[in-house]
Amino acid sequence: MKRAFVPVASMLAIQVMISISVLSLSVMMPAVAHDLAIDAKLVGVFTAIIYAMATIVALAAAGPIVRVGPVRVCQAALLAGAIGLALNSLALVVTTVAAVVFIGVAQGPLNPASAHVLAQRVPREYFGMVFSLKQTGVPIGFALAGVLFPALLHWVGWRGASLVAAGMLLLAAIAVEPLRSALDVSPAGGRSPTGIWRSMRFVMSHPQLRVLGCSAFVYVIAQHTFTFYLVTYLYEHCGLSIAEAGALLSASQLMGTAVRLLSGGAGDRIPRMKLLGWTGIGMTAGCAATAMLGHGTPLWLIAAVVMGYGSVVISWNGTSQAEFAHLSPPGETAAVAAVQTALAFAGAVAGPPVFAFLASAFSYRTAFLAVALAVLMTAIWQIAVAAKVSVR
Repeated sequence: MKRAFVPVASMLAIQVMISISVLSLSVMMPAVAHDLAIDAKLVGVFTAIIYAMATIVALAAAGPIVRVGPVRVCQAALLAGAIGLALNSLALVVTTVAAVVFIGVAQGPLNPASAHVLAQRVPREYFGMVFSLKQTGVPIGFALAGVLFPALLHWVGWRGASLVAAGMLLLAAIAVEPLRSALDVSPAGGRSPTGIWRSMRFVMSHPQLRVLGCSAFVYVIAQHTFTFYLVTYLYEHCGLSIAEAGALLSASQLMGTAVRLLSGGAGDRIPRMKLLGWTGIGMTAGCAATAMLGHGTPLWLIAAVVMGYGSVVISWNGTSQAEFAHLSPPGETAAVAAVQTALAFAGAVAGPPVFAFLASAFSYRTAFLAVALAVLMTAIWQIAVAAKVSVR
């Protein structure tokens, strides 16, 4: 594990920087919307564009990762994020839309590139912990964005904040250059890059990878509907103040980050498929409990439900990535990880709009219960597949 320290630390740092860029517009949107005379609710559309672009780029990334190297691809992602943030500073609607597209391009290849690096340098018995540790870069980056951009808005405005963040990503791209000679190597005995459609067929024909891929799609719907709608739900439906709701969301993210590491470590000791299935059962219970909250619910009970649900709903991704890497054929980790990433990002694109429709047409309770049912069905499927594997 000593030789894995630099690869893990570098992939974690890159994940943090990309996550900062992904959340940048969400944090600055009130100021951006005011100056550009657009509706601040467009942040939901912008987020969907980011993940739609990320889905496309993730599927296309496997070949370049193997051909030119994962560090070079990560550098390109950091540069794309920097270009996007720089475009946003021009204060035009068209350049802000272009910025969103570039940030989506930045988000796309990171998980496949990280999987390619880590699968070669981390012992398999530590996959769960290491992949989960790398994924903590997402909440860390989101937390830093929540602190960084409000401070920069105060000092240099949103245009200046965009340029400062662009400079940070540019410096990160330069800083990882010395790692290329050590990390941009093909796996020993690896294969040449395979077409992404072949990788998709491989994943969908593999009993375990198929359920893992479908669960990534469904679980990320639960994760994103929790993250993006919780504050509004607690404010409108439960009567909490925005400050109280925001504090609960932040606390739940911290709890979920800790559980993510515990889950990763547990996945190195017990079958990950079974762990992910029971994680889904926990998510189902948390989502259903969230649906039952209302104006008459005591604050302590709301806090307990939110913390409990938050602790599991963001804990699964690193474990899922670790199992994808574990089941990948030699030399095809990036391609298989690209499929997992694309399925997860597709859930991020499709889930929140469907949730919003159900909440508007029926109720928040209906929307949360629909998510809970989808997660429950997927969790049972994973537990059943895990049981078949253990019998063999």
